[in-house]
Amino acid sequence: MINEVVIGIGSNIDPEGNVASALELIGKYLTVDRRSRIIRTAPIGNPNQPDFLNCALLARTRLEIDELKQCLGRLEHDHLGREASQVKTSARTIDLDIIIWNGKIVHQDYRERRFLRELISEILPPETISRLEAV
Repeated sequence: MINEVVIGIGSNIDPEGNVASALELIGKYLTVDRRSRIIRTAPIGNPNQPDFLNCALLARTRLEIDELKQCLGRLEHDHLGREASQVKTSARTIDLDIIIWNGKIVHQDYRERRFLRELISEILPPETISRLEAV
């Protein structure tokens, strides 16, 4: 079965290099259909750190959601140097989150972060967005 996924990507430690590396690595494991623009955002929860670069991508995979989470975790830790013990609001080399899985919101950041909704609106058709908002 082919699964459709929207992944949120963020970094504020060498963000240009780490976001570019993440996009390249993800492309080795998933079929990337669309990518949003990359934007700069202020840190949330801990303002004493650099701004983030964020983007979102729409991809397809044969992996199931738990397998994809493990794959993204390995990319974060093994390839991009994210520390496993980091606090959610701390500076990080990379953050790879599954936001939407087969048309369902699976990550609370979609509802909490306006910039993420805006990025996702760049890669999903309006009728898909309206179905997401209705759930």
